[in-house]
Amino acid sequence: MIELFYSPTPNGRKISIMLEEINFDYKITKIDFSKGDQFSSDFRKISPLSKMPAIIDHKNKINLSQSGAILIYLAELSGKFYEENNKLLINQWLMTQVGDIGPMLGQHHQFHYYNPGKSKFGEERYFNIAKRIYKDLDEHLSAVDFLAGDSYSIADIATFPWIARHNWHDIGLNNHKHLSRWYKLISNRPAAKKGYDCLNTGEKIPEIKL
Repeated sequence: MIELFYSPTPNGRKISIMLEEINFDYKITKIDFSKGDQFSSDFRKISPLSKMPAIIDHKNKINLSQSGAILIYLAELSGKFYEENNKLLINQWLMTQVGDIGPMLGQHHQFHYYNPGKSKFGEERYFNIAKRIYKDLDEHLSAVDFLAGDSYSIADIATFPWIARHNWHDIGLNNHKHLSRWYKLISNRPAAKKGYDCLNTGEKIPEIKL
């Protein structure tokens, strides 16, 4: 049994979608940021930097934090979405998400969505970076089906929940043909739908606005 410490953010959804894709039994322990759950002493034993998501693999007695590390662990444990002969490329795109796509879109959320009007410099900087990310991903996906080539992998699972906030970004996902194709393909996966709404609140993956 995997215990997932979770909040419905892009980073949290990476892991819930992965757990649904590999069909592992799991339970959710909610982390409420408004209550400071992430700073509790019990949680910090699992996630030393108070970062969500984190997991406990109760069968193998393993605690793990950081979404990229968790995805690699679950992929190796299940033998899925991490092809042996393509690990270098999968790792490249997984690290691109962890080190670039997620942090930069996260800053765009802070300045553009949560705190508009507080910093013109911040808004313009991260809006331009977000537009660059969309453009770069669209160009890359014009030549391949998925981020690391022909097969769906943990790199796609990691990146998808961040693009699923496209309605926050105000960039126009519909203007990016190849990125839109990739997004629709993953949106229609049953595991993606179930993992996106793993709390069973009825939340649906945002559709592309025309």
